[in-house]
Amino acid sequence: MKHRILILCTGNSCRSHLAEGILRLASDSIFEVQSAGSDPTGAVHPKAIEVMREIGIDISSHRSKHMNEFLNTEVHTVITVCGNADQACPTFPGQVNRYHWGFDDPAKMSGSEEQVMQGFRRVRDEIKLVFEAYAAGFREAVSIDPGL
Repeated sequence: MKHRILILCTGNSCRSHLAEGILRLASDSIFEVQSAGSDPTGAVHPKAIEVMREIGIDISSHRSKHMNEFLNTEVHTVITVCGNADQACPTFPGQVNRYHWGFDDPAKMSGSEEQVMQGFRRVRDEIKLVFEAYAAGFREAVSIDPGL
């Protein structure tokens, strides 16, 4: 069985989808990755889709989901990417690990169109750095202990 990871943020419109797309690619299929929100907006932010497309990852088919959709699902690891979701996060069945890595909310960026896009790219790149390192570390740990 694949290691199930749920990535949470408040609105499930930007950060969690960026992380979901990046972790899926970085994990080489060792993870089953989903994302959700404690108060989902109902849509994936178009700029999140755009900045992911720039790095070759298509998240256009993602949908905004409420974290309660996963309460009856065995989740091994929950990763929160914003403080509000970290505080609202319930314990999920089978949950073994919980991590919090907070990132700025690109949906709240202001300025010119280019400044906002640069903000989305910065957050995407920060998420990419952290989640690729997480996937690499997990793969290394599994090579040492295949029972993980």
